[in-house]
Amino acid sequence: MARSPRHLISLSDLDDGALDEILELSARLKRRTGRNELVGKTIGMLFFRGSLRTRASLEAAVVQLGGNVINLTAMSDFWELEEREGSVMDGRAPEHIKDAAAVLSRYVHALAIRPPQTGNAWEIDRRDERIRAWAKHATVPVMNMESSLWHPLQSLADLLTLREHLGDLRGQPLAVTWVHSPTPASPSAVHSLLHAALRSGMHVRLAHPPGFELDGTVVSEAEELGRASGGTLTKDLALEEAVRGARVVYARSWQSLETYANPTLAASQRSRHTSWRIDEKLLAQGQDARLMHAMPVRRNVEVTDEVLDGPRSLLYEQAANRLPSQMALLANLLR
Repeated sequence: MARSPRHLISLSDLDDGALDEILELSARLKRRTGRNELVGKTIGMLFFRGSLRTRASLEAAVVQLGGNVINLTAMSDFWELEEREGSVMDGRAPEHIKDAAAVLSRYVHALAIRPPQTGNAWEIDRRDERIRAWAKHATVPVMNMESSLWHPLQSLADLLTLREHLGDLRGQPLAVTWVHSPTPASPSAVHSLLHAALRSGMHVRLAHPPGFELDGTVVSEAEELGRASGGTLTKDLALEEAVRGARVVYARSWQSLETYANPTLAASQRSRHTSWRIDEKLLAQGQDARLMHAMPVRRNVEVTDEVLDGPRSLLYEQAANRLPSQMALLANLLR
């Protein structure tokens, strides 16, 4: 009987041994070139939403490992797909994910998916039904290139960056703070970061204005990971309180789940918190603190130019680490 493929929907799909192996290989890959783990293999990449770093870094990772890429964008290359089981397909979608996954699995050795988001209700989007449908029906590994709830590829690069800067992460203070943006991101990157940092035994301080609480189940799971590793999560802090004494400040603008399906109310809510921004004066309150941010970043809105272009910024190193961490992941999943 064929073995079930190994998927990466969230970081929890990697046990501690596999996670350490991927991060150690990531570090080695930064010092070496010319590997051939994917020679003769093809990776399919399907984007239902836009991408810059994820698309470029993952495609480069495949090519640098000797593989090939089929890159498809839903807006221009194919059509809507139905994910509901047993649905009567008399609507807009002419094809079911079940059929698309089965066919594409015959063409490629792995599938990387950035699924769409409805934006209609958090309780629906948080189920991640689309990425899970791909994983259910594909017969090759499926990698999540950012769903509503998780962004595991970003968290791998984040962990690699944190390890490079801090060494052993146990007991290290990390500030994770909301910042204002007129175009806030999904909370997925922060959700994955919380799990990664608490699993690594870090002392995480979470800051955001009222109404910008993260997914309650995700936070509870992160706290449980912290109890197992010696990490801690301190919630509901003011911006300055979270940054004070931190070794790393991770800034990110995320949507309010309270006003998730109401853009007018959400914009009004955000407008009351435009002072939530990282500048040099604030960052200086940390313990020789460095800045991390998953990008894209709005300059002088989320973070000032002085910080972004200064010696405290790890943004470019963090983004660069997407490449070796994804190379290591691909080698691990497809070996």
